Amino acid sequence: MKLILTHEVTGVGAAGDVIDVKDGYGRNFLLPRGVATPWTKGGQKQVDAIIKARATREVKTLDEARQIKGQLEARSVTVEAKAGNAGRLFGAVSNADIADAVKASGGPTLDKRKIEVQGHIKTTGSYEALVRLHPEVQAKVSLQVVAV
Repeated sequence: MKLILTHEVTGVGAAGDVIDVKDGYGRNFLLPRGVATPWTKGGQKQVDAIIKARATREVKTLDEARQIKGQLEARSVTVEAKAGNAGRLFGAVSNADIADAVKASGGPTLDKRKIEVQGHIKTTGSYEALVRLHPEVQAKVSLQVVAV
């Protein structure tokens, strides 16, 4: 099955890539999540628009990515969330919450789709998140989840 990725999918490709995947993976995972659309002959215009939008959002150079990595790894980000007495959160901390906390702490603006966290953050404590800034640069962000 030939598809056009509309969002970055780890291990598969970046937005704007035309990929060839097995039918079940495309039909049951990529299409329902809205991260891909079926490929058509007229889809090239869509691919060009996605690539152009990605280029404006992307970190331009490797040096800039390394500079942002230094900023992110030098700071500890505090994420506030509602929690019960035992430290268990009401819900979970999302990638958007992490991106907002980084911005609020004086860090750079991050795309929530480029943040990866192992598992779900459902209790207070210390965590690490991985931010893909550039194909060659990844930054580790130290997170402190505290109860409000």
